[in-house]
Amino acid sequence: MTSGWIEKRRLTALKRLGILDTAPEERFDRLTNIVSRIYDVPVALISLIDDDRQWFKSKQGLKITETPRSQAICDYTIRQDTMMIVEDATRDVRFRDNPLITGPPYIRFYAGIPIREPSGFRIGSLCIIDTVPRKVQEMDLDLLRSIAVLVEDEIERAYLAGDHEDLIAVSHLNRSIQRAQNIFLTRDSLHAAFEFVLNDLLSLTGSRFGFIGEILYHPDHTPYLKIGAITNLAWNPGTEAMYQEVGRRGMIFEQNDNLLGVSMTTDQAVVANDFCSDPRRGGLPDMHPPISSFFGVPIYAGSERVGLVGLANRDGGYSEKLAEELEPLLQTVGQLIERKRLHREKNEHKKDLELAANYDSLTGLPNRRRLTELFEQEIVEADRRHGIVSVCFIDLDGFKEINDRIDHVAGDSVLKVVAQRLQASLREHDVIARLGGDEFVAILRDVKNESIFERMLEAIRQPINVVGQVFTLSASMGITVYPDDRVDIDLLLRHADQAMYAAKESGKNQFRYFDLESHVLRKERDLVLEQAPAALKDGRFELYLQPKINLKDKTVAGFEALIRWNHHERGVLAPTAFLPHLEHTELAADVGRFVIAAAMEMLDQWFRQGLPYSLSINLSPSHFLSGAFMSDLESALAGRDDALKSRLVLEILETTTLDNTEKVIANLAECRALGVQISLDDFGTGYSSLDYFRRLNVDEIKVDRSFVSEMLDNPDDELIVGAIIGLSHNFGRRIVAEGIETREIQDRLIAMGCEVGQGFYYTRPIPHEQAMEWAARFSAGA
Repeated sequence: MTSGWIEKRRLTALKRLGILDTAPEERFDRLTNIVSRIYDVPVALISLIDDDRQWFKSKQGLKITETPRSQAICDYTIRQDTMMIVEDATRDVRFRDNPLITGPPYIRFYAGIPIREPSGFRIGSLCIIDTVPRKVQEMDLDLLRSIAVLVEDEIERAYLAGDHEDLIAVSHLNRSIQRAQNIFLTRDSLHAAFEFVLNDLLSLTGSRFGFIGEILYHPDHTPYLKIGAITNLAWNPGTEAMYQEVGRRGMIFEQNDNLLGVSMTTDQAVVANDFCSDPRRGGLPDMHPPISSFFGVPIYAGSERVGLVGLANRDGGYSEKLAEELEPLLQTVGQLIERKRLHREKNEHKKDLELAANYDSLTGLPNRRRLTELFEQEIVEADRRHGIVSVCFIDLDGFKEINDRIDHVAGDSVLKVVAQRLQASLREHDVIARLGGDEFVAILRDVKNESIFERMLEAIRQPINVVGQVFTLSASMGITVYPDDRVDIDLLLRHADQAMYAAKESGKNQFRYFDLESHVLRKERDLVLEQAPAALKDGRFELYLQPKINLKDKTVAGFEALIRWNHHERGVLAPTAFLPHLEHTELAADVGRFVIAAAMEMLDQWFRQGLPYSLSINLSPSHFLSGAFMSDLESALAGRDDALKSRLVLEILETTTLDNTEKVIANLAECRALGVQISLDDFGTGYSSLDYFRRLNVDEIKVDRSFVSEMLDNPDDELIVGAIIGLSHNFGRRIVAEGIETREIQDRLIAMGCEVGQGFYYTRPIPHEQAMEWAARFSAGA
């Protein structure tokens, strides 16, 4: 519960005592007189803190009866459980400019103890004041604490002696508040929570009938009431059925020309103690039990009216005072209703985000992200049943002309029709997805003849009548088949894409299988897998270094290590020539272990030479996600100095985080516990959400070179780079820009707040010795 609501409850408890603005009483004056004499002070007070004032129930040595609350030192006293002592108010920054310190009564020393009303709220203080500073220990004021207890006793006696016909027992009210909090927070059903609250309201007020519900609004802002709980009157079978319906889906009251409508639209409690003659009453259903009195109280969450309580037939009728008594409970209920509403809206928003993240907004088909998930499932199922999966990459022929010749509205309409036709031409368990533009992918299970491919193309060939025009299209389709083409999902899509281009080159409006290119690629992969073990054993792998420049002070912050293969026949091979072939094999882990070990040797050497550089290494996704990775890393770091370990930066691709998010998060936490840093590489090229970004505990974000290198010519790329920089700063991540190829790009990145950069503008990746020489020259030049 917020402090504002607690304060409202405190004020309600104070007002219910009926002590404010009453005449002086000897029983209170006797106590302040005793305190004044014992502590030899000119002023002793019983101060009560009202909404905007402090009022003195008893005062010794002071003529005024109240002050603004803003000037009350006692207002600070009631915010704590212990005694408040101010030895010299002129030296206390909270009070030195207070008019009661700078002017009469010229307070210098103050000591006050909170006093409570019977339900436990701190309503004021018993305090002593002097015009000269004093140094005291709290134990010296034990008697003040004891007399404060006597003040509390007198307040309780005065309260019990008063007339409280419309007051509700505080203990009962507090139990109802606690029960409401517990029920709302532990029950998923709002109806069940409302039932408990309504029962308490009927019991607290002695009402015979009642209801409680949410105030909602139609699009035209007209309010209506959705009943959450209502007394089971059940005066006939029809009303019994109506009551049961409330539990299932709620009851709606939309008529506003009656007492219920007045209660929904007013800011105050509605009291009708003579229901039959009240012109606002409206009608009742046939055979409804008689209503003698009605009480409608709006429920608020902050300033927003979120609910309504209606009670009826209380002996002696209702009063606005009763609404004040119920206010603490109804404020709690209002807060809880709003919390439930926000939770409901959050879930709906989450569903919308999931829909947007997984499905194409134009056609409603699965997007690339969802396709990947479905694709993986199909591959697993195919392996289990020893079946096949046909991957079809479809591209419309001549679609660009529609957008160019007509407009994008026509193009979008055509895409919707094509999507519907493709769905209709496939079997229920097949998958059709839109990658973007005019590209579609179909994942077909256990295709036994090619008629299904022709059926898909024929569906597209049929005339399309949209936006008042008829369009005739065709499509080119590329097909690859798993497990004959036993590669990962990305490569399967790439192979199907290549086959699609072969279909276009063959005249369009047809399908082609992935064949020759697949064979060549497989041959290349086999060769790499055959030669890599010997290359590792013979030391033919080497780490080249590319410097990372601190853009602010133009110093070398560190290096990125990029592996090269010194091939005995083909010369120096870039990582793209062999790493993709090693991925998802044991060799990926072998090469990963080599990279980590070589990096630690370099860091050791730099550390001994007093060089402050960090070193980033790129991780194989499959090695990183394997069960062996953490033990490999721990072995490489064993016995190393913490300062040395902190210079190792592990770069993980953004796309890797989408493969197995929970595993990635767990591994990153273990890596950080070992003392190394984490960098999220190629950021912006994947499909990670803000939630993933928040959850991934990384030190550094690397903006992908594809955005950086074109940013001066492409405003969209510049916007993306700026957004990533801003996001990284907001989340406290270091930002590194890859692909700096010109001074202009460097200067623009500096202006945008980028901290670190790397790229060909400084140097290409070079061997270790050359990199050290380059760094020395660069530092000397800077």
